[in-house]
Amino acid sequence: MKTLGYYNGKYGELDEMMIPMNDRVCWFGDGVYDAGPARNYKYFALDEHIDRFFNSASLLKIVMPVTKDELKDILYEMVKKMDTGDLFTYYQVTRGTGIRNHAFTDGPGNLWIMLKPGGILDGTKPISLISTEDTRFFHCNIKTLNLIPSVMAAQKAAEAGVDETVLFRPGEGGGRVTECAHSNVHMLRNGVLHTAPTDNLILPGIGRAHMIKNAKKVGIPVVEAPYTMNELRNADEVLNSSSSHPCLHANVLDGAACGMKDPETFEKLRKACYEEIIEATD
Repeated sequence: MKTLGYYNGKYGELDEMMIPMNDRVCWFGDGVYDAGPARNYKYFALDEHIDRFFNSASLLKIVMPVTKDELKDILYEMVKKMDTGDLFTYYQVTRGTGIRNHAFTDGPGNLWIMLKPGGILDGTKPISLISTEDTRFFHCNIKTLNLIPSVMAAQKAAEAGVDETVLFRPGEGGGRVTECAHSNVHMLRNGVLHTAPTDNLILPGIGRAHMIKNAKKVGIPVVEAPYTMNELRNADEVLNSSSSHPCLHANVLDGAACGMKDPETFEKLRKACYEEIIEATD
């Protein structure tokens, strides 16, 4: 199959799937999600993604309709049905189905899964960025379905002809950098990897965690602390990470040149991050 969907035990091509209008996602965006890559029909860091998925559901008191092992079994069954093994896998759980009412719907949630073709970037080609104020709420550590601010930030990047949007909270030094519209952002300064702390203003990205692990593995010190837009603009390297794109670097931020001053350290980190995925999915 070219694409594949799943909804509460029903399978089909994505454009054939039907969802009840009374699924709470339609009224409230009431749910959480997670996503990650597969390569050669093998998932990367699947346990970490599923753990985060279940944690997001727990934080919003959504009752999961399956166990972690049952979800893994479904995902492994689905990947075997695909025409290609290089995939983007997305799964979400909504609070349930019922007549519109703000109060919770009783019972287990509805499980959605989507598979579509998708590759993993090796990070050798620089990307371009713009920035915009982070207008999201204060539960950014939960992967909820309420993504309008992120959608608008991603659209701003698309209209500007760049790859991603850096988000910041207003303040001194140009404001505190949080993350990007749909990825994490970091920087290299004086051979040290700087990344925002995993508080309620950023998603604890799986790609971020693996970047930190690989930095330590190759001898790059790591600092997890807030930093500003001014510091990012003057960084030796501006980095971007996600599960599918483990270590990218940027050469343009808001129309001005950025980073590209420490290619040796970047290459060491990029190579470690990319090779980890390749080795795990060969």
